[in-house]
Amino acid sequence: MEADFEEAEEGRLSGGELNAAVTSALVGIHTRYVGRGPERASTFYNGNVVVTIMYDVMTHEEKSLVRAHHESTVETIRRDFQETMEADFRGAVEQLTGCAVTGFISGYCVEPDILAEVFVLDARL
Repeated sequence: MEADFEEAEEGRLSGGELNAAVTSALVGIHTRYVGRGPERASTFYNGNVVVTIMYDVMTHEEKSLVRAHHESTVETIRRDFQETMEADFRGAVEQLTGCAVTGFISGYCVEPDILAEVFVLDARL
């Protein structure tokens, strides 16, 4: 993955700066893959766990499928997107935190339209 996270190389980010950097990186990756970013997103961490929540991530097409009662189709599409983006998500979090991602859990809820990315790291932040 080629990304611009030079700040993490010079000095490790922490607190709100780390949260903002992870949010920005993951939203950017999501936008590149899906064609639009979430309405809003936030990241927090505790110990060795980093969590990013994205709100209102569905595309126009996905919203149309939900209105037509095809939620399972949207859930499948979202799961496939998450699997496709996983390597880039992991790489961004590893570079920004300086820790290896040992576990990745991605979850999506159609109603309300929320996406959660959970990263378990090999060390505490």
